[in-house]
Amino acid sequence: MSKTSQPLRSVTWPEGLRLQSGALLQPITLAYETYGALNKDHSNVILIEHALSGDSHVARHGPEDREGWWDSAVGSGKAFDTDRYFVVCSNVLGGCKGSTGPASLDPKTGQPYALNFPVVTVSDMVNAQRMLMDHLGIASLFCVTGGSLGGMQALQWAVSYPDRVRNAIVLASTARVSPQTIALNEVARQAIYADPSWRHGDYYGAEPPNRGLAVARMIGHISYLCETSMHEKFGRRLQERAKYGYHFATDFAVESYLRYRGQSFTQRFDANSFLYITKAIDYFDMAEGLPSLAHAFSGMAARALVVSYSSDWLFPPSQSRELVRAMLKRDVDAAYVEIQSNYGHDAFLIETDRLASLTRDFLSAHRARQPAAAGAS
Repeated sequence: MSKTSQPLRSVTWPEGLRLQSGALLQPITLAYETYGALNKDHSNVILIEHALSGDSHVARHGPEDREGWWDSAVGSGKAFDTDRYFVVCSNVLGGCKGSTGPASLDPKTGQPYALNFPVVTVSDMVNAQRMLMDHLGIASLFCVTGGSLGGMQALQWAVSYPDRVRNAIVLASTARVSPQTIALNEVARQAIYADPSWRHGDYYGAEPPNRGLAVARMIGHISYLCETSMHEKFGRRLQERAKYGYHFATDFAVESYLRYRGQSFTQRFDANSFLYITKAIDYFDMAEGLPSLAHAFSGMAARALVVSYSSDWLFPPSQSRELVRAMLKRDVDAAYVEIQSNYGHDAFLIETDRLASLTRDFLSAHRARQPAAAGAS
């Protein structure tokens, strides 16, 4: 296998994976892409985790390739420099971009799983990625990073596999989602359930529940922005008219924007995957079953950089500070930075110039202290 930049690939494990719920999902497939080149001792690997609506296509593979969801951060000379690092990004378990999810065929029936697909958790997603790293011959990750759901996966990696993660960069994320986040996710799911085309998840081969999924995406997108960014971008500007129309068609620019975002989302995402991934986010709680959040980090060996964004009200800075305090109580080498931004939760995708400076300093400090890289041969 060539361990250099590769467009979409996939690997299947017939034996499957035992999930956190106890269910056996068999077989499983993960889709993944790689960028850069793996060095001789396999010590330069950065695993990038995507958020809810992302996939394995984190960046372009060349000028003719389609845009990736984090082109501004991944590539030659960028925050995650593909001249120096071997970057891997996989579509999460439960997704709809090549990895096993509810749209995949159930080998028992030959039909799509739909709601017969078992519930997956962030821990399950990470365990599947560990299988991918084994397949690629990678025993140690120089860094694992991601924003939002991606940050949750980075945390889970550092806790579940402390001997395999040397650095973790957690962006706009949390150690456990709040009741507010769970409430927003539930309202979005209810929008899908209310679409008559949803058919209790059994819509494959028929009209998909695009109206419900579009509304769900609109709800989510509001939570990714903030009042300042919405005011700067839209204000109360009208859509292609000078005066109010006094009707229920699209009057305001912000209405038009949300409708566009919702409708375009339905062209690239599966409604059932949306349900499963948002449920995985809701279940995420690193303190579950433990006396305190700090206990979750008792065995964590990786250095951590936790970054929050001042205007993020979905996963606000207070949640990142709580996370860092818990790490420090267990003597984790953790640093915290709050970036001033008017872009809300989406800032981790946008404020990449500042991120590049932070990642270069953070990762270079590690190389200075440990010039003899650990890793598989």
